[in-house]
Amino acid sequence: MNDRIRLYLGRQATSPARYLAEQSIQSCIGWVPSILGVGLRAILYRAILRMESMAAIEDGVRIRFASNISLGRGVYLDHGSYLHACPHGIHIGAESMVMKNAILHVYNFRDLPHARISIGARSLIGEACILRGQGGIVIGDDVYLGTLVQVLAVNHIFADTSRPVSQQGITAQGIEVADGAWIGSGAILLDGVRVGRNAVVGAGALVSHDVPDYCVAVGNPARIVRDLREAPLDRGRYAAMPVYQR
Repeated sequence: MNDRIRLYLGRQATSPARYLAEQSIQSCIGWVPSILGVGLRAILYRAILRMESMAAIEDGVRIRFASNISLGRGVYLDHGSYLHACPHGIHIGAESMVMKNAILHVYNFRDLPHARISIGARSLIGEACILRGQGGIVIGDDVYLGTLVQVLAVNHIFADTSRPVSQQGITAQGIEVADGAWIGSGAILLDGVRVGRNAVVGAGALVSHDVPDYCVAVGNPARIVRDLREAPLDRGRYAAMPVYQR
């Protein structure tokens, strides 16, 4: 039983003392609703994680390995989001938003060298997105992930038919999403891919190969259907539409 308790604690915080500190603070004020709770957490969560300046954390946000999390100025963490940051941690850049029920999970217990999640400035992680960062996820500035996007920087080895897949180990190559890209709702990015600058991945696409800069990829498996530099969209079709800026 003691071994199981130590295993549990070892997967929640960097030490038992840190576990007690982080859980105590979250238990006391993590549930407090409204702007009062946001204000309390902006002040008191500085004791357990790194904030470059004020950040807005809603009630119901779950945080593990808080000492490995850094939040830039004006970061917003919505209700029900879950951040689990093993040794190399999670960094979220200034004015980026992690929306309701999103999961950012590094979960590095194999000593993987590049395990982390890094999100640039002014980016959006949409509702119920899942980011698994064992191989490392690097998301640039001004990137938008729609709802239910999965970014999975880990994969299972399954070549040996004499053993269960669960016993054959994993690969963890990493995923990069460059500045200005847009990943449509329900898309899945598999381990080892790069989505280029200002590229667009269509809703529901399964991306198993790189998407070059300024290209549009759709389908399952995703294929490149347009290079926006060589075949630009007709801007006139958007002329009559209202344009909103964040």
